[in-house]
Amino acid sequence: MRRVAFAAALALALGIGVAALGGAQASNPQPFERGSWAKIVADHAGRPTIYHFWGLTCGPCLVELPQWGELLARRRDVRLVLVAADPVPQPPEQVGATLDRAGLARAESWSFTDRFYEKLRFEIDPRWAGELPRTVMIAADGTATVLPGVADLGKVRAWLDAQATASR
Repeated sequence: MRRVAFAAALALALGIGVAALGGAQASNPQPFERGSWAKIVADHAGRPTIYHFWGLTCGPCLVELPQWGELLARRRDVRLVLVAADPVPQPPEQVGATLDRAGLARAESWSFTDRFYEKLRFEIDPRWAGELPRTVMIAADGTATVLPGVADLGKVRAWLDAQATASR
């Protein structure tokens, strides 16, 4: 009986430890719910960060994702947060698998979980109508640059270079 209790306690402890280590990696997207945007932005405050909103139901998004994966592989200075912003919440394992295939396994990842996605969009930007993809680049000083539609990665690289120069 003691062995069973010990084994159960050990399994529980290991499970909690693995869950705590999981974070918001691409293969384990965190639930994006009301209040998540403020939390994420606060967590990255003072550091240039790119927030890319995409969706499994968005064809251009799926074509563009591998390009983000290449950028992430080439530029170690990229702080990239991916948010799957589909109008209907998608299975986290499908979101994670898609990001993994695109080379985005090390990116921070979130996924809309609220069926009232309009409220989530409103928290991010009251003027955003929900079109995907959408990229928001927030500089260390809090200045935001929005790139609607498929992002011009040349502009993204130029922004990253400007951020690196500004931080010196």
